[in-house]
Amino acid sequence: MSELVLTERDGPLSIVRLNRPDVLNALSFDLLGELRAAIDALAADRAVRAVVLAGAGEKAFSAGADLKERGSFPPEKVRAYVDRIRSTFTAVAELPVPTVAAIQGFCLGGGLELAIACDLRIADPRAVLGLPETSIAILPGAGGTQRLPRLIGKAFAKELILTARRIPAAEAHRMGLVNEIAPEGRALERAREVASEIAANGPVGVRAAKQAIDLGTEMPLAAGLVLEGRCYEETVPTKDRLEALAAFREKRKPVFRGE
Repeated sequence: MSELVLTERDGPLSIVRLNRPDVLNALSFDLLGELRAAIDALAADRAVRAVVLAGAGEKAFSAGADLKERGSFPPEKVRAYVDRIRSTFTAVAELPVPTVAAIQGFCLGGGLELAIACDLRIADPRAVLGLPETSIAILPGAGGTQRLPRLIGKAFAKELILTARRIPAAEAHRMGLVNEIAPEGRALERAREVASEIAANGPVGVRAAKQAIDLGTEMPLAAGLVLEGRCYEETVPTKDRLEALAAFREKRKPVFRGE
């Protein structure tokens, strides 16, 4: 690993950082390969209960694709790049544990598509977000045209994508694009706090709840309710559920083990 992506463990949390601060954490072909490897490792690690994604430095979460690198690609390598970025962000979205993006500085193009592949987004008040792809005669190709409308609605998604407009964090918050505006300079700290709140809950229940929401909202209500029932059933035989009941009776905090 050339450390284009840094992974840090903090108890049940994992913090994943894009590490190209000199170029605003631009998403190079090799960085995406390292990010996919890190995400695959986290997916297999049952000790991880929540993941925070961030960019190194203070200037950017990520300014998107490395256009200098992309400019040197022949058409077949461009297609390989788009396949890699799309599949990597899908792997982020499909992580079984919740993900929180800590957004500071620029969060543009593929950087924003990575953020919206996460479950929650915490932004610095000075952050700038946008999908500028149509201004360079392409379209968001890493899930932006599909995940963004599902997140903020079709009209707002069309506005951002078709105008290629950059918006401040406050406007992104009003749209529902980010969950929370952190105090200045504290987006990562606040993302860690939110991830820690999640990690304190029963990990089997959290995983099952994420699955029920992600899959069920793509189904008709009746089918979604059936799915919810199946996900609930996964929690019934667990030791964690019995521990929660015992802790309630004994007026103490439960100790969850993910079992």
